[in-house]
Amino acid sequence: MSKVVSRRELLSLATGAGLTLAVHGCAAPGNGGSEDNGGSEDNGGNGKNGKAPASVAFEQRLAVPPLLQPKVAADGTLVFDLTARSGEREFVAGRRTGTWGFNGDYLGPTLRARRGQTVRIDVHNELGETTTVHWHGMHLPAAYDGGPHQPIEPGATWSPTWRIDQPATALWYHPHPHGQTQKHTYRGLAGLFVIDDEVEGALDLPRRYGIDDVPIIVQDKNFEDDGSLDEKDHGPTGFLGDTLVVNGTVGPYLPVTSQRVRLRLLNASTARIYNFGFADGRSFELIGTDGGLLPTPIEATGIQLSPAERAQIVVAVKPGERLVLRSSPPELGTEHGITRLAGGLDTFEVLELRAGRQLTPSAQVPRRLVEVRHPSESDAVTTRTFRMGDMEINGHDMDMDRVDVATTIDTTEIWEITNQNELPHSFHVHDVQFAVLTIDGQKPSPQLAGWKDTVYLPPQRTVRIIMHFRDYADRTMPYMYHCHLMMHEDLGMMGQFVVLRPGESPQLTCSHHC
Repeated sequence: MSKVVSRRELLSLATGAGLTLAVHGCAAPGNGGSEDNGGSEDNGGNGKNGKAPASVAFEQRLAVPPLLQPKVAADGTLVFDLTARSGEREFVAGRRTGTWGFNGDYLGPTLRARRGQTVRIDVHNELGETTTVHWHGMHLPAAYDGGPHQPIEPGATWSPTWRIDQPATALWYHPHPHGQTQKHTYRGLAGLFVIDDEVEGALDLPRRYGIDDVPIIVQDKNFEDDGSLDEKDHGPTGFLGDTLVVNGTVGPYLPVTSQRVRLRLLNASTARIYNFGFADGRSFELIGTDGGLLPTPIEATGIQLSPAERAQIVVAVKPGERLVLRSSPPELGTEHGITRLAGGLDTFEVLELRAGRQLTPSAQVPRRLVEVRHPSESDAVTTRTFRMGDMEINGHDMDMDRVDVATTIDTTEIWEITNQNELPHSFHVHDVQFAVLTIDGQKPSPQLAGWKDTVYLPPQRTVRIIMHFRDYADRTMPYMYHCHLMMHEDLGMMGQFVVLRPGESPQLTCSHHC
């Protein structure tokens, strides 16, 4: 049985960690967000809080979500069918786990469309409770966004239709019912949505789906002795599991048949932050993040992803070798007590790549990828401030009948988001992709040079982002912005914005309760 942690219980957990939270916008005392791992006695191994359960054997071949084949309507619209339903999966040998999935027992198929195509997704709800499906990172009308204002009742079907109009990338879809997002996603409702375009298609990159272009959907779970999901063990950031599940597979290996493989990494966990790299320390090429490809590939040995963030990496392998993808302790910027409780001391072995003795030749990654044109700061018509406090933003928790921000169509804005307490947070904006301008006044790392829809926000830090609201004005229907640590979102760390035409004012409908 799932149990939603109350704000009071969260405060109790934080106090037990020696932590003082900011309340209603008042800054918490602390060290300004410096990292302190407090020694290495808890650091390393697999599992929660630095403890090391049994090593990963990598005995299961990695499951690859199937590509969902659409029907083509007379007008050319691609029509996809998704059905949310309950099922069972054997994560632990000999024990069945109750799960939820789309078109299957767990997770969902990969949807794929090209820029310029119109899609319709017929979402059927065969669960025993109301859910939603949010198209995370997608630019689309607010009425089709799939947030809490678009509930799908048990037995009902929801059919959003929109035209794909954004660069090639890997987005994802997941539930977004108000107060229940963590539970629904934790049980397995998630999948990738890949967008293609002519620019990306002209580049010599690995692109054989499931062979050298592979989705890697990473989640963490806790299991009860009978194999059921443990949904009770909350920390101050939400569910933290001691078992990694990759594409629904525990202890997975991926056969590699080419000299280079492209991994589309998605942090689909509800709270855990990963720091991905390879166990032998080799470098890889980061080619894309949330909203698309980077201008140039970046050679790196690690990439940190908070919940909902994505990254595309290309790694070279040699014939016959075995290579382990690992998550090392992430740099949370938190004090030691909360670092431990937030999983900041944990190491996980994620996936083993098994190269064949003969590998198909692969071209080197092109030195130039795509042109990325971010809005200019001089074009911004306003700068807004957002203070992340005690499960609130700007002193308010989520109210589905309140508009927090009213933007105007075809305008550019700068948003300054400050984490005013000692917990890690992140910030996700629906509908738009944004550029990260600064972090505490400093230029961000090259890994943040592309389009983003989610950004990590360490304690006592300020991130400035810029975005353009180019179309889809609707005074009656809001988009969301929120922390993407899903328990925080469920507890109220979320707000609403509308895109208006000049001279309009918001006039919300009551779709969520009528």
